[in-house]
Amino acid sequence: MKNLSKQLVDKSVEAFIIGLEIYNKPTIRYRIEGFSFFICNAWELMLKAEYLNRGKSIYFKDNPDRTLSLDNVLKKIYSDENTRIRLNLERIIELRNISTHYITEDYELKYAPLFQACVINFVNEIKRFHSVDITKYIAHNFLTISASYEPLTNEQIRVKYPPEIAEKFIQQANEIDVLSEQYNSDKFAIGIRQNLYLTKKKDEADFVVSIQRNSPSGVAIVKDLKDPSETHKYSYGNIISVVTDKLNKDNIKLGYKNGFNQYVLNLVIDFYSIKQDEKWAYCHKIGKLESYTYSQQFVDFIVSEIKKDPQNFVESLKKSK
Repeated sequence: MKNLSKQLVDKSVEAFIIGLEIYNKPTIRYRIEGFSFFICNAWELMLKAEYLNRGKSIYFKDNPDRTLSLDNVLKKIYSDENTRIRLNLERIIELRNISTHYITEDYELKYAPLFQACVINFVNEIKRFHSVDITKYIAHNFLTISASYEPLTNEQIRVKYPPEIAEKFIQQANEIDVLSEQYNSDKFAIGIRQNLYLTKKKDEADFVVSIQRNSPSGVAIVKDLKDPSETHKYSYGNIISVVTDKLNKDNIKLGYKNGFNQYVLNLVIDFYSIKQDEKWAYCHKIGKLESYTYSQQFVDFIVSEIKKDPQNFVESLKKSK
């Protein structure tokens, strides 16, 4: 088994390096899909080697010719479903699985923070599990991935792609934004961003602007219409995970044995007629299909209502039906 484990680790390192080389090569347009394939392969081989080292079999009992999938071994090594390393890799696995159906290069800047975290996670975990120092195979500076594409706005995405693909893009990007903010962990996403602030202290400014008409670098404060894809970023599933996470952080235990799940969320939606109020929910229509996304206000509202009486919150909703 030791020999097999070493072979898996060696192949894992090769897959990892190929993934980085594909992603950081500017002439390759298929780099997001290519990277997701190879980084998943690298993780699968590395985790299978660790599973073998723990004295476990990587083969299915009822089919000895078939080995465990990455999903299988990921859940066995990281049994806590809230482990940030696992959550990060699960998102990239989703990307790998849809890459044959959707063109994803336009959302590179959305996935790049997840990719960077995944790279660092791999380097740390292969060192922890197998005492392999990746920097002996590839220079440290090549472990930083570079995103070169300018992000498209949601409106540009809708113009460029058919409705089904456009809405899928927007939904995935919104979920990444929501989860990155909620988890707030370098193990899930490592972002690079530039923030601009207005200040009256000239000596603290990097550059000077003016709201005067004759200024060479003028700015203006404007109000615009809000895109519901920007204001209502939470999917149904995200509502459950984010509310649960917020309750756990505040050490609030819901007086319902199954916790905050689909059943409880449906009670909330029905009781407060959430889908009838665009402040809370927005209906996306593609042909005859309808789907809803929800606002940050709705998340905050649920948590605040639970905090008032966590032990009787669910029962009060049930009695009102």
